[in-house]
Amino acid sequence: MSQSSCQWITVLGSTGSIGVSTLDVIARHPERYRVYALTAHTSREVLLNQCLVHRPRIAVLDHSDDAQWLRQALDEADQPTVVLAGREALCQVAREACVDAVMAAIVGAAGLLPALAAAEAGKRVLLANKEALVMSGALFMQAVERSGATLLPIDSEHNAIYQCLPVKHRGGLERHGVRQLLLTASGGPFRTWSADKVAKATPDQACAHPNWSMGRKISVDSATMMNKGLELIEACWLFDATPEQIQVVVHPQSVIHSMAAYIDGSVIAQLGNPDMRIPIAYGLAWPERVEAGVETLDLFQIAQLDFEAPDEARFPCLRLAREAMQKGGAAPAILNAANEVAVEAFLAERLSFGEIANVVEEVVSQPYAGNADTIENILAADHWARQQAAQRVMLQAG
Repeated sequence: MSQSSCQWITVLGSTGSIGVSTLDVIARHPERYRVYALTAHTSREVLLNQCLVHRPRIAVLDHSDDAQWLRQALDEADQPTVVLAGREALCQVAREACVDAVMAAIVGAAGLLPALAAAEAGKRVLLANKEALVMSGALFMQAVERSGATLLPIDSEHNAIYQCLPVKHRGGLERHGVRQLLLTASGGPFRTWSADKVAKATPDQACAHPNWSMGRKISVDSATMMNKGLELIEACWLFDATPEQIQVVVHPQSVIHSMAAYIDGSVIAQLGNPDMRIPIAYGLAWPERVEAGVETLDLFQIAQLDFEAPDEARFPCLRLAREAMQKGGAAPAILNAANEVAVEAFLAERLSFGEIANVVEEVVSQPYAGNADTIENILAADHWARQQAAQRVMLQAG
């Protein structure tokens, strides 16, 4: 592949764990990929180092003072990267005409608008930001269909299911002979803990994931199993499935990343070492395959694979997510916003681990008159839920 035929990649959220892994895969294939833009929230020093190594055309930070700092540092290093700031700049680098693929890896609701901009622009969207579909599933999938965008899931579980399904799987699972999707979960760091011990867990304990290296927010979501609940919602939109067609399976080894069960009794699974570079490389190269820097799974070393049902009594967030998807409308966006506020409070030690689910359940149980038919209404629901959750955190802290 000549340099002129290289694909230009925008990495939204380049300083997070997914962004770092994406740049690792890109660097292994300079003949295939070039970095168009890198973006970060506030990690300006990390973004500076990434700019010096990968030499993007554009870098984006959320705040203008951080952007000015980065601009000056790059000028001193004689690096010509253009530095921009703000939400609109994120959307700009996601929809830029020369960009072939966008890695949407901004954590949380903040990643919704730039991911949607990439979809509306008809890009190959490598979706690692599950909140985009949790909050605006119908609108997002409509944008993909209208623009002709290619949507490739990067979460290891959804990427695994994508690989286990027929190439064309829209129109309902039954149409393609699929009975059920089996969404695997590690169980997180508290899988074997008692309910009383789980309720008193500290932020450091919640972030000590046994298998995956992830950011603190998603690590807490894994510990509460809200992450799996959000993935259930995401899977419904990605694969045109109902919540009843998705079974969560706790698989502590994190070797089988997910499965598809067919009506003839077959179950197709995707296996691999727990390394996000595998689904990232799949998304970047699809429909081809490229080396990802990951060792092939050694089945003799693994030796044993275990499975168990999730305990929704100890981890009620999974139930709350399923109920939100069944309710529909703005409920998933409200669930996500309340959870983000509760997790932030927990990480700041203003809320106990056991109270995270309580805050979320109290917010999603409140009546909400709005709907989710426009992006403005979705953002309004998000704002309302954050206010409700913040009030409940204050009451808990008081």
